[in-house]
Amino acid sequence: MGIARLVIFASGNGSNFEAIVQAINEGRLNATIVGLICDQPNAYCLVRAKKHAIDTYVVERKSFKDKTEMDKAILNQCIAWQADWLILAGYMRLITEEILRSYPRHILNIHPSLLPKYRGKDALGQALAANETTLGVSIHYVDEGMDTGEIIAQFPFTIRGGEPRSQIEEKLHQLEHRVYPEVIQQTIQEERK
Repeated sequence: MGIARLVIFASGNGSNFEAIVQAINEGRLNATIVGLICDQPNAYCLVRAKKHAIDTYVVERKSFKDKTEMDKAILNQCIAWQADWLILAGYMRLITEEILRSYPRHILNIHPSLLPKYRGKDALGQALAANETTLGVSIHYVDEGMDTGEIIAQFPFTIRGGEPRSQIEEKLHQLEHRVYPEVIQQTIQEERK
């Protein structure tokens, strides 16, 4: 079996995408990125992909009759790129049955909370509103639910009361960028045993 072929899904800035690229370039992740799927035509992750000469495929929901049609187009692109793994890195849409069936236990996501707590959007905001002092990151397999897939790994960290949100976000991103490539590598290796 050759090097794992990854398609990254992102909707925004793409800092986790960048961290994965860096891990590959530094030899910490034995994979290649064959493409980036993005649902926001102005997302900065597309600029990052271009800088690294990585193919992109932009899918705007309004261009498709419905979500099923959109996901069929995404799936066809992943197949055309001969993807082995789909890696969600700040992709803000649920993955439908169509794609899940084609990539069983080969779709990963990173979420900025210690699941099952604080699923969905603005997990950090939810945790801070609940006055949590232990925050963290979860990496999980993707299923049809919102952040409900089987958890692969979790990485907690503590915060002090009164720490500004920007500082907490910085800690969270640094943690994500360090652990996501590591867990992707471990998961790919485990699957090949």
